[in-house]
Amino acid sequence: MTMWSGDRLTQTVRALIIGLLVLYMLVPMIVVVVISFSSAAFLHFPPPGFSLQWYRRLFANDAWTSSLLVSVEVMAPTALFATGLGTAAAVGLARSHFPAIAAIGAVLMAPIVVPVMIVAAAVYTLFQAWGLNGTLLGLIIAHTMLTTPYVIATVRGALETMDRNLEQAALTLGATPWRGFWRVTFPLILPGVLSGLLFAMVVSFDELIVSMFISTPELRPVTVQMWSDVRGDVDPTISAIATLLFAFSFIVLLAEAALRRRRRRQGAPETVLA
Repeated sequence: MTMWSGDRLTQTVRALIIGLLVLYMLVPMIVVVVISFSSAAFLHFPPPGFSLQWYRRLFANDAWTSSLLVSVEVMAPTALFATGLGTAAAVGLARSHFPAIAAIGAVLMAPIVVPVMIVAAAVYTLFQAWGLNGTLLGLIIAHTMLTTPYVIATVRGALETMDRNLEQAALTLGATPWRGFWRVTFPLILPGVLSGLLFAMVVSFDELIVSMFISTPELRPVTVQMWSDVRGDVDPTISAIATLLFAFSFIVLLAEAALRRRRRRQGAPETVLA
């Protein structure tokens, strides 16, 4: 009886701590979402009434709409390039056995380990010499470099937990390594690849520091536009764009959770982002 009571107390304390953490993380975003529908002429909480005025102003402002378009134009190719490069790198890291493989893996993961300010300064200096600062191609290359490690982490985790006997069986039955990968390995790691794609989309869409270094007033992602707007004059329009960014990230996380559920139902190994 005492042990049962102790277990129940532990579960209750654990649930309370998790609930407090969730509130701590979500309450500020909930406040922003509520303010975005405010009828007030300035940032005010609680709002005096309901209105869509800030969303109308957002989409009527050329600076905001152009920055949103730039973010989408950067995010789409970045996610595709990062997924392709990250998947290829993950396969190489998981299948290779030479001594330097650990060092190569560490180098590939460096963009998410090295302080982002150092990465931004290095990218700016290099792109300045190449003439890529202030270009859409420069933003895509920089974002691909930053997002590829997330794809490597998810795909490598899927590969390391996959039963390699299935791939070996395909090779034994006459399949070439290329055909065995596409017909056996890739379908098994596809949930991990899609998870990496989603993470790459979110990271690219939310990236600020590196984008600040290489963007221009004529070509800037929405995060840089938000930073510039906050530094100048805090307009409630910022709450509307923040709500859209929150909604985008939330939808992507729901999609990733759906992939995990599907992977669990099919009995496939679950990928965990390091």
